Amino acid sequence: MILCGLVVVAGSAAQSPAARPQPRFEIAAIHPADPKNFGSLAGCLTTPGLMRCANVTLKRCIVGAYRILPDRISGGPDWVDIDRFEITARSNGPADDKSLMAMLQTLLADRFKLALHTELRRGEAMVLETARNGPKLQPARAVRDSWKNMHDHIEAESITMGGFAEILSRNLGLPVLDRTGLTGAFKFVLRWNPDKADALERDEALATLRTDLSAAIARQLGLTLTLRKMPIEMLIIDHAEKPSMN
Repeated sequence: MILCGLVVVAGSAAQSPAARPQPRFEIAAIHPADPKNFGSLAGCLTTPGLMRCANVTLKRCIVGAYRILPDRISGGPDWVDIDRFEITARSNGPADDKSLMAMLQTLLADRFKLALHTELRRGEAMVLETARNGPKLQPARAVRDSWKNMHDHIEAESITMGGFAEILSRNLGLPVLDRTGLTGAFKFVLRWNPDKADALERDEALATLRTDLSAAIARQLGLTLTLRKMPIEMLIIDHAEKPSMN
């Protein structure tokens, strides 16, 4: 099960005529969301082969489909971040989350006539690297990724550094780039104190959380997390249309 969330890198949505057939849902239904539910939880839940999205905007769907932070999506008509939809889609047989998100990309192109391209723009990102004295990480025994991202800690039974960077991106509201050079999966528990951030407005809270998490990562994991200005890959909406309903 996943909640439509973030991503670190988005690819171009352009397709050549000779490209392989795009992955598609066997059945998909899109309806406008009930205005009474606009204040309720929005997102997509998945089980193998099935995706249900409630109260989602097109932009929220792009976030999940392309695994990208909302702040790295630009362009498009105003309604892409305003109008809300209910989406139910089923694949032809079992499919994991990665496959379902690929199918969601095709669905957005088909039903919303979504056209995208990527573009480098200078912005802020955080870089995850190994500390001078080396990492304090225990290799994981588990084969599959297994982790919990909680309010005040991350408990990882098995996670790659790339996966860890994705979690940090969601928590910190900035792209996090894995430049540790570490391969394989690791087991660790990372704890921090969220109390100061909880009492602040969003921008101040994120800045405080970035500082606190950077200190905790250095102390507990032997890694560094630093804020830098650099070219950031953006996902640009060239075209989008409101979908026909079914």
